[in-house]
Amino acid sequence: MSFLKLDNICKSYGSGKNITEVLSGINLEIEEGEFVAIVGFSGSGKTTLMSSIAGLIEPDDGQVTFKGKPINGPSPERGIVFQSYSLMPWLTVYGNIELAVNQVFSSWPKKKRSEHIHRYIDMVSLSHAVDRRPAELSGGMRQRVAVARALAMQPELLLLDEPLSALDALTRANLQDEINDISQKEKKTIVLITNDVDEAILLADRVIPLNPGPKASLGPEFKINIARPRERTAMNHDKEFIALRKSITEYLIKVGMEAATTDDSLVLPNIQPNTSRLPTKEAMVAARVPDSVLFEEGAQSASKPVDSKIDKPNFSNDRFVEFTKVTKIYPTPKGPLTVVEEFDLKMRKGEFISLIGHSGCGKSTVLSMVAGLNEISEGGIILDGREITGPGPDRGVVFQAPSLFPWLSARENVELGVKKVYPHGNKQERKDIIEYYLSRVGLADSMDKKASELSNGMKQRVGIARAFALQPKLLLLDEPFGMLDSLTRWELQEVLMEVWKRTQVTAICVTHDVDEAILLADRVVMMTNGPNAKVGNIMEVDLPRPRTRKQLLEHQDYYRYREELLTFLEEYEHGHQGKKIESVEPKAASNEEEVETPKEAV
Repeated sequence: MSFLKLDNICKSYGSGKNITEVLSGINLEIEEGEFVAIVGFSGSGKTTLMSSIAGLIEPDDGQVTFKGKPINGPSPERGIVFQSYSLMPWLTVYGNIELAVNQVFSSWPKKKRSEHIHRYIDMVSLSHAVDRRPAELSGGMRQRVAVARALAMQPELLLLDEPLSALDALTRANLQDEINDISQKEKKTIVLITNDVDEAILLADRVIPLNPGPKASLGPEFKINIARPRERTAMNHDKEFIALRKSITEYLIKVGMEAATTDDSLVLPNIQPNTSRLPTKEAMVAARVPDSVLFEEGAQSASKPVDSKIDKPNFSNDRFVEFTKVTKIYPTPKGPLTVVEEFDLKMRKGEFISLIGHSGCGKSTVLSMVAGLNEISEGGIILDGREITGPGPDRGVVFQAPSLFPWLSARENVELGVKKVYPHGNKQERKDIIEYYLSRVGLADSMDKKASELSNGMKQRVGIARAFALQPKLLLLDEPFGMLDSLTRWELQEVLMEVWKRTQVTAICVTHDVDEAILLADRVVMMTNGPNAKVGNIMEVDLPRPRTRKQLLEHQDYYRYREELLTFLEEYEHGHQGKKIESVEPKAASNEEEVETPKEAV
């Protein structure tokens, strides 16, 4: 008899013509003490599946049985931890766990309950924060409370529904280690929904993909026979890990591509945005910039004194963007705090840089300064010969949260920017630009849906489409895929690479994902821990373009690059301060393999 069995589970939402079949024919058996990881795409029904096991929803067809008995509702013998923490904000760490323990073990003496609560607080390393309330805790600490609360109820089955997906890489790694230790010490049966293939292989006995919905079904299972304990960097050399990772990833890419749809018939109109740095009036007229814009540009030039050091055009493609001793200092009650110190970097035109490091190392601070959204305390940044003194349409920014107007459609959200930078275009040309980029990011069928009706992944696609549609000189990406499951992230990385290949826009992407950094970048800039964060190392990524994740997995140098980044991050995990490298110049393009100069775009 299986400990947990799902027999032909089907679940639909809606009614009539609007009915959507989310799960279709889900069959799964799990033995006692087994750790099973289920990976799937955003919107594929992972949470619906987990809620069915927890007894929070009832399937339309089929049956879930636990220890041979049908599940008819929630029970403390099946503990669940969701992606969101669901903590009582007015209660302390102790109080949040006590609330659950008192419900399940009401017959225990108070002293026994207290000892029990402290045991699980210790297990998730929160003894120092026992009296803090959720508002005083980081995201990782709040998730530790949720894990401790679920474990303190001593469930026979622990259900983890993407509990780590919203956390930074270091916090996520630490919690993975704790979950792994707990699974071995407590000998729990665990079902983990995860958006991370590496996480699944690190923790589980079996990994099972959930194919894309609607009518999502389970794919083939992958057994993990790697000996425990499993160590991340060591697994990087393990042939079985490499083979498993490749097999699971290729399967997910295959089913993801089969589910994706784009319209390849759309063509961009031949029109430049009004923020392009066109050197002559004739060139601006050729771009159909109206007289009012030409007059304003001339008036500004006549009234503003020209500083030759700042405003003289920089025609060196190898120094298109220059960071010179860029420093950010914040005042605090205890005195000035230097978050970023003397950040130096030079970028060539059309180069793609990944900026990586642990949380709090100043990656986003650097990005916000080049975006003009955060004042530079010392030093300076020059973009195409002009000093950055504030925000401007020559820089497109995509944040982790896409910042859309919820009452506007995807089309209208992109149109807001397009109208500003293409006022000289006619209505059809602007329409073509909007539809081209929305189609390229896979939203051909959802252009007229309101932002409030879109999933997180779809909202981020709109944000990416909007940024590219403005054709900026510099594209700034601040962990643009950080809130997405890794499978949606892979898909959008491919979209980003495909659109970037067409525009060759100079770009900086802040990320905590090692694989994302390698996939996207010409160079990976590694930052030391803050405060006083600076450039710790720079790694040239000498891999052919265009790149795909599948090609990356098959390239002989991929795992070497991966190990270099993992080693750097491990060294800085506990505040290590390494030796800063001297060279931060971009590698000049060779005659044989010249860098393609982008069109004069924003």
